[in-house]
Amino acid sequence: MQEYLIRVVQVHPSFRKAELEALATYAGIEIEFVAYSEDSPFCIVRLPSDDAARALISRSVLSAAIYELWGSGSTYEDLHTSITERTQSRWPAYKNDSFRFSVDSFQGKRSNSQQREIIDTFRYMGFEGPIRMKDPDLHLTIFEHFEMHTPEPHAIYLGRHIADSGRRAIVKYDLKKRCYISTTSMDSELALVSANMALAGPGKLFFDPFAGTGSFPVACAHFGAMALGADIDGRSIRGKAGKDVLSNFKQYGLMDKCLDNCISDLTNTPLRKARWLDGIICDPPYGVREGLKVLGRKDEGGKEAVIIDGQYAHLREGFIPPKKPYSFEAMLDDIMEFATDMLVDEGRLSMWMPTANDEDIELAIPTHPYLEIISVCIQPFNKWSRRLLTYRRIPDALVDKTASWTKREFGNGVHADELNSFRRRYFQGFKGADEGEDPSTPVSASAAIDQAAADKISELSISEDATQPSK
Repeated sequence: MQEYLIRVVQVHPSFRKAELEALATYAGIEIEFVAYSEDSPFCIVRLPSDDAARALISRSVLSAAIYELWGSGSTYEDLHTSITERTQSRWPAYKNDSFRFSVDSFQGKRSNSQQREIIDTFRYMGFEGPIRMKDPDLHLTIFEHFEMHTPEPHAIYLGRHIADSGRRAIVKYDLKKRCYISTTSMDSELALVSANMALAGPGKLFFDPFAGTGSFPVACAHFGAMALGADIDGRSIRGKAGKDVLSNFKQYGLMDKCLDNCISDLTNTPLRKARWLDGIICDPPYGVREGLKVLGRKDEGGKEAVIIDGQYAHLREGFIPPKKPYSFEAMLDDIMEFATDMLVDEGRLSMWMPTANDEDIELAIPTHPYLEIISVCIQPFNKWSRRLLTYRRIPDALVDKTASWTKREFGNGVHADELNSFRRRYFQGFKGADEGEDPSTPVSASAAIDQAAADKISELSISEDATQPSK
């Protein structure tokens, strides 16, 4: 096992390690984390070989590149000592190769003259080949980690460049360049990360039951998986002005990875109930803009066929199927049950779920005896957050047979606030009961509008690459 330094990006810190672990699982690579902190862009791991390092980093979205670690220290004197002890025997092999040095300073800045002075301190390594700034045989990078407002770095590393990551894909799939999107389309960065967490890849079949404009199916197709999507809102699937979900697949040359898209909801899916899906990846609607609904009638009627002018009503052009209110918590249970029934052994479910930042009123992470939680990654907003929950389907033979699971009952409310505690708390500003608020009591319409407007202002302060948080 050799030590490697991974230069991770300083966004979505709670996702970075989980993504690397998922990619190691996908590639069948043994990985050991030697040093990792959410506050640092430098992650040190142990891997079997350079080939393993390339395989690990090639799909990563939250990393920039991977380097073989040649030395580390708190000062340049310590760094030079470490480099000599670790790699001196290897210098002759690179003596006549083309090479370059570069300096990467985090939370600090070096002028060009300072960088040259630093690079000159490595002359003792004896490289005599030509200096080539583009595609050299040997690319060594000096990494400096400064504390805020300090004149000197507290940690320094030297790494031999092995490979760049797959992060450039976020530019290719940028929503600003995509032909068909909506206000709830997941941004390309997090869509690709979600696909990585679910282990999307060639020869696998992935499904998104809340596909919308197809951000997740497109991300899965990018990694080679066959993609299938569904959505209760037929307008999302059919599109408008000649643009629809298929337009996105065509734009990126991924039509050979698109199986189809259908109009359905999770509780009335047309998919054959059997364990044939390799992955399920979804961002369920939160029911904030409007209450959640599923197909059906509130009075449970309408099951008999209706014929108009000799034609079934549901087959007539312009037919809009009736919908009834739906509980958000019940939807989470339905997703867990659906994943249990449909995923192959070791198949993965990656699901986004909103919650309050106050742990006293946050929504509990759903569980199921047939699904093991792999990771919980958090994207914070103002007064709430959303979590990317990743599960694996446990083989039946390994399931704890003493564990039982029953879908929870959430009452028969008819209003959105009665059926969706997150929506209710969202419009209450996530005030707890100890602040004089009854969490079961809906707030007035005017208060809800005021809170929604305040949260919309908060959304605008998020980086422009972030997805719309209210869904």
